[in-house]
Amino acid sequence: MTEFPEWAMITGNLGFPIVLAIYLLTRFEKKLDTLTKAINELDSENEFNKK
Repeated sequence: MTEFPEWAMITGNLGFPIVLAIYLLTRFEKKLDTLTKAINELDSENEFNKK
């Protein structure tokens, strides 16, 4: 049975969580941008209705 080198095991164990975290953060960032835009639109409509 061939064993993996230690660096390969470390890369395998750390690589997946890092890739997953980056993926989730980019998705979350897009949703935050959309939410911020919607809040700004509501705020500007609210200011328009006050006048």
